[in-house]
Amino acid sequence: MKLSIVGMSGLGKSYWSKKLEEAGFKRFCCDDLITQKLDGALKRPDGRRMDLGEWMGFPYTPGYRSRETTYLQKEGEVLKEIFDHIKHRSPPGENIVVDTTGSVIYTGHELIRTLRRLTRVVHLRTTPSVTQDMLSAYLASPRPVIWGQMFTRRADESDEASLGRCYPSLLSYREALYRRWADRGVDYDVHVRKDLSAEAFLERLA
Repeated sequence: MKLSIVGMSGLGKSYWSKKLEEAGFKRFCCDDLITQKLDGALKRPDGRRMDLGEWMGFPYTPGYRSRETTYLQKEGEVLKEIFDHIKHRSPPGENIVVDTTGSVIYTGHELIRTLRRLTRVVHLRTTPSVTQDMLSAYLASPRPVIWGQMFTRRADESDEASLGRCYPSLLSYREALYRRWADRGVDYDVHVRKDLSAEAFLERLA
């Protein structure tokens, strides 16, 4: 069985991919693989390392669009390497789970179609109330994300006000695309259950 898990950041993609890894799946964590590819860029002039979020910055900071483009290029490279493993190096019967990033939907239709062809895409669904909680948490502590075309700034707005206005649209846009591309969705009240085993999770995909 070959699976890809998609959904909003913080909803449990890494949790379930690790549970499946413990159950014998080979796990590809796209976040980790992208970070490895960006290793040289994640160093300050004094040699100290910065985290990925610090490097990315916000959509109103100088150079953001260039860094966003670089990130998505590296994400595309990672997906192609995973596809190559599945097509050419995966032994017969190997179970694989791909822990995607929240921004996988920005990598282009060709890569997403290949992901769907080579794996079963599983969407960890959210709910309106959870989305509202995510918005509140984001506004309380904004963090860098891939915005694509979803960020605009009005002349009379502060940086923080622009983020607060645009972030709900970003969440809605992403959720719609996850639903569009997924082969199977797992409802929020199911995938948040900590008593659910990897085997029971897989049964939900039948």
